[in-house]
Amino acid sequence: MTVTWQVVRFALVGLVNTATYYGLYLLFMRAMPYLAAHVAAFLLSMVGSFFLTSYFTYRTRPTWRKFLLFPLTNAANFVITTVGIYLMVDIAGLDSRYAPLLAAAAAVPVTFLVSRTIMLRPDTTRTRESLTETVASK
Repeated sequence: MTVTWQVVRFALVGLVNTATYYGLYLLFMRAMPYLAAHVAAFLLSMVGSFFLTSYFTYRTRPTWRKFLLFPLTNAANFVITTVGIYLMVDIAGLDSRYAPLLAAAAAVPVTFLVSRTIMLRPDTTRTRESLTETVASK
């Protein structure tokens, strides 16, 4: 699969994930402050995003290792969107219902690069011999 198709699939998964996140965000905003709603919606939508990214975007088998590393793909996204939402709402006075959508758009390129690196990295099984060789070569 070419990088172009990966970008297209990544964008589609991103749209689904953004819709899921945004729906949860609006729901949670009824019961908590907007930043708490953002964090809760972000974490919940990330699980679905992992499986869509594995199966649909990169057509790779999900593993525990990738699942545990996947939050790294969202770390930059989380920082960019959280800072962006704060700046847009508290500094620029933008409506808190729309700020997450603008902040998410700014985070897309960084998230693609990090997710591609993690999801397409080959899974390697570490054996006692390979660990010994790694330590000995340093």
